[in-house]
Amino acid sequence: MTTGPATEAGLRSHPKIASALLRYRVMAWLTGIGLIVLTYALLRYVPGLHGLPHAAAISRVLGPIHGTFYIILLITTFDLGTRVRWPWGRMLLTALAGTIPFLSFYAERRNQAAVKRQLAR
Repeated sequence: MTTGPATEAGLRSHPKIASALLRYRVMAWLTGIGLIVLTYALLRYVPGLHGLPHAAAISRVLGPIHGTFYIILLITTFDLGTRVRWPWGRMLLTALAGTIPFLSFYAERRNQAAVKRQLAR
């Protein structure tokens, strides 16, 4: 990851982009964590694993919360993407990363580094 005076100065000189990046990062993490927990709850449908403790309750409660987080992730992805002028394909792939367990963490890291590199130029 690129860090240093040039990167930090780039973020400081673009406060709206820095705010959009922070919002995107928070939502990527919340969505990723929620998806991992929700995946655990959905394992109850796998034959032989139907006895997972509290899986139904977790799914019932966390499903709508994760859905809300994902919609907010879509909004923050669009916000950040338009501010740093990402192509539509990158925004689409970033949005889809929120649907695969652990991929949102990878996408968040890559996107953060890309934005910081872009601002350091």
